[in-house]
Amino acid sequence: MTSVNRLTVDGRDYFLPDPVTELREQILAAVKAGGGYVNIPPLRSGPGIDILFSPGMPVVWTRIDVGGEPDSSEPDVIEDSYPDV
Repeated sequence: MTSVNRLTVDGRDYFLPDPVTELREQILAAVKAGGGYVNIPPLRSGPGIDILFSPGMPVVWTRIDVGGEPDSSEPDVIEDSYPDV
């Protein structure tokens, strides 16, 4: 199934192309360093936008299914790598 990544930063939404793993690592590194700018790439084209991330800033990641036929390569069951708490 086709999906889009949404990054919500301080109440503003940014829609991102895959992959987002490197971007997540850059944001985490900026926060751990006490703050820093990270370039958020555009969904289609353009230069993107630089956002200053700092500790305590609300950041939410969401993956949204946008319809279409299910991809046969996607598993029916999602394995959670986090142990039950």
